[in-house]
Amino acid sequence: MAYSKTGLVAVSLLALLAAGCSSTRFSSMNTRPEPLQAAPSGQVATSALPPPVTPAPSAPADPTAFPEAPGASSEVASINPGADPAATAPDITTASVAGVWNASVSGQSCRVATPQTKFGQGYRAGPLRCPAPVDGVKSWNVAGKQLSLYDESGS
Repeated sequence: MAYSKTGLVAVSLLALLAAGCSSTRFSSMNTRPEPLQAAPSGQVATSALPPPVTPAPSAPADPTAFPEAPGASSEVASINPGADPAATAPDITTASVAGVWNASVSGQSCRVATPQTKFGQGYRAGPLRCPAPVDGVKSWNVAGKQLSLYDESGS
């Protein structure tokens, strides 16, 4: 047992002695990069700016209404629900309909979410703060050139 204690003390002293020695192999590494030379600034021209043009402020007619997108027209599409789509109308796909749409129902603005989540006859629909009858829309589907909206009963 005396031999193992002596060996342990000797190993500890050797470890302490080795830890006290310092290595110089890392002292030559400089971790900071060299400073860069200043770049020439060149010439700067100065002139007076024209006075700012401020359009006359206009208050919106309905402060709770959605703002109109720049360049958007205020035209409203209106069709006969029983009419067939025009022959020149492009085919629509579920991917082209999926999203959130702004709608105007009886003069009120609302939004209709059309995700691609399967539900009933087509895909789930979520009217957001829409008045009747759009508030009852629960699903939607696409058939060729026609977009169909369905209520809870599927009609």
